[in-house]
Amino acid sequence: MARVPSSSFALRTRDLCFAYGAVDVLHDVSVTLRFGEVAAIAGPNGSGKSTLVELMAGVRRPRRGAVERHGDLALVVQRPVAPAELPVTAADVVAMGTWKKGVRMSRLAAREAVAEALERVGMTAFALRPLTDLSGGQRQRVLVAQGIVRRPDILLLDEPAAGLDSESVARTQRILAEEAARGAAVACVSHDDAAIAAADRVIRLAHGILAA
Repeated sequence: MARVPSSSFALRTRDLCFAYGAVDVLHDVSVTLRFGEVAAIAGPNGSGKSTLVELMAGVRRPRRGAVERHGDLALVVQRPVAPAELPVTAADVVAMGTWKKGVRMSRLAAREAVAEALERVGMTAFALRPLTDLSGGQRQRVLVAQGIVRRPDILLLDEPAAGLDSESVARTQRILAEEAARGAAVACVSHDDAAIAAADRVIRLAHGILAA
């Protein structure tokens, strides 16, 4: 069932500026994400796409400007390196996505949500495998499952198709469309022409500036 939004938008940035050291990498970026749509964030390497997503998610703080969010937000990062001694399975990683400050799923509901998310990304058979035993593409699919497991209102993804085969890329595109269809606002950093073309809207960055 689609979410009934309490606001006309899910997330909005106003005049965002961000600098690494003394050099600005984003310049006065103002964008709006709407419920029920997939927005592709596109642009050449170094244009500020990942930084914009991290600012949207609250992982980084802007030098100037503001971010306004309406609803629960989940962030899917791009293939972090897992330490060899990290004792977590694929299912454990997805279960972390059920955690939310102030809200706790029952154990049964969490187990069911994790199983469903793993099935959607095609990783059910790997649920009990240690994360460190998985390939880069398999880890990426697990991270997508972590992002969708609690059905967030806002879903931000930083190149979720990185390292995936063509079948997994197509599956990821279907999942993002399904999330938008239920009412979520989805924004995805992508270099894939097909994924960009399939998006409802494209946000283009060039040299840290929002392109026309």
